[in-house]
Amino acid sequence: MSATIALRAENIIKYFDQPERFQVLKGISFDVQKGEFLALVGKSGSGKSTLLYVLSTMDTDYEGGLHVSGEKMTGKTQNELAAFRNSQIGFVFQFHYLLPEFTALHNVMLPALKLGRKSRAQIEEEAMAHLSTLDLRDQAMKAASKLSGGQQQRVAIARALINEPSIIMGDEPTGNLDSRNTQVVFDIFRGLAREKGQTIITVTHDEDFARNCDRVIELSDGRVISGVH
Repeated sequence: MSATIALRAENIIKYFDQPERFQVLKGISFDVQKGEFLALVGKSGSGKSTLLYVLSTMDTDYEGGLHVSGEKMTGKTQNELAAFRNSQIGFVFQFHYLLPEFTALHNVMLPALKLGRKSRAQIEEEAMAHLSTLDLRDQAMKAASKLSGGQQQRVAIARALINEPSIIMGDEPTGNLDSRNTQVVFDIFRGLAREKGQTIITVTHDEDFARNCDRVIELSDGRVISGVH
């Protein structure tokens, strides 16, 4: 596999068994290049969020092959996958999932404290640097519950960045934001891809957001219908 490929999906097939057996992903294959800003789009029920959870290694009940950062994910144990995710993949969801009683700073630090590779002082310094980059330094000591929706989502992005992941995955990361904050989040992702070489894969319903990404892969009825080179 080429060193320029961040992620490779090979003939991904996925079934749901409730309420009856139903095929939701029907042989999906594509590569994502390092530093690419990719949008996954499609109508509700097209399979895009299901695909993202397979690509993120959180869903392992699928057929086919998945490689991330040159490593084969298919067949790894849950513990191996959890360790890989924590070090290599950052997540930004529609709902920020911050701990409301913790400060913005502490929320950002948590994944790095869990990973345990750096001292607490170093983690705090790096978390503060990310908050500064996202124009949140003055909010660092505020409880997450006291922040606006746009600020909370930027804290969630800082948290996704703290372990220097090679890939950031977003599931409707601007779904709860107004147009101004949506643009802020888009610009942050664009900068991460262009300046830091981070790979961004995000599911979105926002047509303007998708149109401005490097590439759009569209799903319909569990199949890719456009966007694969």
